[in-house]
Amino acid sequence: MRTKAPILGLAILLAAFVACEREDEAKGEEHAMLNVHVVKTPTWMDTLTGYLPALGHRNWIVVADSAFPLQISPGIETIVTGEDHFAVLERVLKAVDAAKHIRPKIWLDKELAFVAEDLAPGADDARRRLDEALKGRGAMPVLHADLIARLDQAGKTFKIIMVKTTLAVPYTTVFLELDCGYWPAENEAIMREKMK
Repeated sequence: MRTKAPILGLAILLAAFVACEREDEAKGEEHAMLNVHVVKTPTWMDTLTGYLPALGHRNWIVVADSAFPLQISPGIETIVTGEDHFAVLERVLKAVDAAKHIRPKIWLDKELAFVAEDLAPGADDARRRLDEALKGRGAMPVLHADLIARLDQAGKTFKIIMVKTTLAVPYTTVFLELDCGYWPAENEAIMREKMK
């Protein structure tokens, strides 16, 4: 009697498994008949990673605060992350650093240096965290309006990936203007001089 119980239990489990597989197959056939495809939604990082091999000199990646406007330039694609600004910035920088064919020139809003903590709570912490995240990367401040104009112009010809975060502190957007990772500006200058 004792050997029949485990065998019976195993048979019941096997029958349940087969029934579940048949149900899944039926749902798959139903979806196929309705022309419905069940697809996993990519994460913001999946989307960015998919673009990285195609991005190059003159493309931009922008890690934007939550109020950064949705742009209509044809080359600008906005990805809403729903995540912390500094965590997103760290992941973006790591991904760009790992892509050996590109290197970023980093621009910041010049206005951020003048945003007082009493006017925008969190401004001091945001400045400190940006300084830490961008230390040694040569980030340069430029007026916000000038950066927006450059994005607008670049977006007419080149792809710009806008990665929006949840940060609610003004002028904290980080602009990465991509350049060639294996051809430094000095080499370009030497070559141009030889061409004269």
